[in-house]
Amino acid sequence: MRRLSNIKKIRLHHEGTNTLVYGFFGIAAISLILYYLLRNYSLVPLYVFLGIAVILYLVAVNFFRCPIRLFGGNTENIIVAPADGKVVVAEEVEELEYFHDKRKMVSIFMSVTNVHANWFPCDGFVKIVEHQNGNFHKAWLPKASIENERSTVVIETPSGEEILVRQIAGAVARRIVTYAKPDEECYIDQHLGFIKFGSRVDVFLPLSADIKVAVGQATVGNHTIVAELQAAAK
Repeated sequence: MRRLSNIKKIRLHHEGTNTLVYGFFGIAAISLILYYLLRNYSLVPLYVFLGIAVILYLVAVNFFRCPIRLFGGNTENIIVAPADGKVVVAEEVEELEYFHDKRKMVSIFMSVTNVHANWFPCDGFVKIVEHQNGNFHKAWLPKASIENERSTVVIETPSGEEILVRQIAGAVARRIVTYAKPDEECYIDQHLGFIKFGSRVDVFLPLSADIKVAVGQATVGNHTIVAELQAAAK
């Protein structure tokens, strides 16, 4: 029986270091300025600023949290969720940029409250990493997959199947970071990349894949099994 490991601990992702450090000192500097300007008058505007700033800062801290997760089961022919979020597509589609044929697609939308680290969905070998400039439509719209700014990673599994993972920017997300490198091995448990603020990740699978999730289902990155590949004939 397959066993999933527990989330061991949570840290802050290094992609948020500059944002959080500069944000902290920015809040401190503005607070000091307001204090010296208002100390002989009412400090209410300072308290209002601090209240709003602290809330926004905590939202940013929450956004950049990065759980350390290990998939504790057998990874052969397994496709795990590359991101936390909600399944918005789980169906057969035409993939026209790389495969140019029909594929099964699982798409996960990440809101600003989700963890935005992305994981490799399977073990394998990275064949292609490409970045395409584009628009910034709302990430849950179908056209976002082909019109928005995006990064495409193609992985060849040990059984020879090709899996395409696409990181997609959204209306708020404006920066996609991809750690995958061509000609390198990759494994479940490793980070594929990071997307800053609300966004989406698509996974394109062979038609023979058995989809294990449904539209509307919540996913946990590197934990939720979204599909199983058909075992190669021996």
